[in-house]
Amino acid sequence: MEFKLSNAPAAATTGCGLAAGTSDLPEAVARRIANHPCYSEEAHHFYARMHVAVAPACNIQCHYCNRRYDCVNESRPGVTSEVLKPEEALKKILVVAGEVPELSVVGIAGPGDALANPEKTFRTFELVAEHAPDIRLCLSTNGLALPDYVERLKRLNVDHVTVTVNMVDPEVGQYIYDWVYYNHKRYRGKEAAAILAERQWEGMRALAKADILFKVNSVLIPGVNDDHLAEVAQVVKGLGAFLHNVMPLVPAPGSHYDRIGQRGPTPEEVRAVQDALGESMRMMRHCRQCRADAIGKLGEDRGQEFTKARFLEAEPAYDPAARAAAHARIDARIERMKTARQALEARRTAAPLVAVVTRGEGLLNQALAEATEILVYRITGGRLILASARRIGAYVRGAETVADAGRAGALPALLGDCRAVFAVPGPWDPAWALPDLERVEVEPGTSIEAAVAGWLAAREERTPQEAGR
Repeated sequence: MEFKLSNAPAAATTGCGLAAGTSDLPEAVARRIANHPCYSEEAHHFYARMHVAVAPACNIQCHYCNRRYDCVNESRPGVTSEVLKPEEALKKILVVAGEVPELSVVGIAGPGDALANPEKTFRTFELVAEHAPDIRLCLSTNGLALPDYVERLKRLNVDHVTVTVNMVDPEVGQYIYDWVYYNHKRYRGKEAAAILAERQWEGMRALAKADILFKVNSVLIPGVNDDHLAEVAQVVKGLGAFLHNVMPLVPAPGSHYDRIGQRGPTPEEVRAVQDALGESMRMMRHCRQCRADAIGKLGEDRGQEFTKARFLEAEPAYDPAARAAAHARIDARIERMKTARQALEARRTAAPLVAVVTRGEGLLNQALAEATEILVYRITGGRLILASARRIGAYVRGAETVADAGRAGALPALLGDCRAVFAVPGPWDPAWALPDLERVEVEPGTSIEAAVAGWLAAREERTPQEAGR
């Protein structure tokens, strides 16, 4: 059986060669993602998401994945500690929604593929829609089965879908996938990749026609698809994707890529690809590559607070009115953050990359040494734009915190491209200092925008020689 790819769609462009709408989302789209932390850069500071692991089976085998591997300290797609039945998932959702009022979205992202387990996935969605209608539904899929279920997703008001697209050319795909299981047959090599690509394209066209928002995730694999992702971005934009998320490869222990020693990209390599693709496609830069059972705001994981042993015995305190009030307070805080951002934009000052340490809510509220991740921002035309979210463990093997990276001598890899790092006061070893990195300590609770604006103001008052240091 031979499959051939049809002609790839091209991205719409403006007269200057850039895709339309690259700087700001249309207002209608912005409203639809306003409280979705995985889609909205603003919402991710305040709102929480929850993944329920009800989908263990998968219909493809990626070279970077090993669904049998689990570690409570491991954070990446495909990892889970417990697989749930749909009824168990509902109980867990109701318990979490009562204790985490900022929860706005429930998604199914594995540990296999949501649509390779359609009955479990849709039964879970039906239960949530019936018992917790204020919670939004989304899913993540490799796209192989997507064309078969778009109408069903639409009927359940699933308004957000993520499709993982690592290639649009089977010549590249044959080095990313071991096999694809389609129509009761296992395919390998270029034939497998061609089937997957065709089905992904068909599914994304159907999503766009059904007015279901979708973003595309792509794993950046050095030497395999790094030079190919520009073509991926062009194709998925033409198919209707409104957001593209380029993620660093993190090979699972025991996976093919782990066995052959395939390296992941450096932060600089990830940012370079994101910047290049961002010329024509809106890029997501706040992704945390979450577990299949993640709970909480992005950058935190409260999953171990809600184990099966605990939530099955708990009495759900799901209260729609209390949740609505909490969401109203969050929306007010987001508006205040926008006001602070506008004040920063008024400075219209260019600056190098800066790093911040935060536990969320748009505030500086953590010491640098204890941070497990850092957010890196670029200031362009006075706008504070998230460039990347760098989880320490993903870039420094065996490290969990900045202090671990400092002791390993790995801080240049994490912060070497930044001019300043903002955090609250805390312990620090002078031996970890970088000559071109300014460490700025601020009062706990200071907003990120206010801290950066203050630093910029002080920087402008220095002599040119001082400011350039």
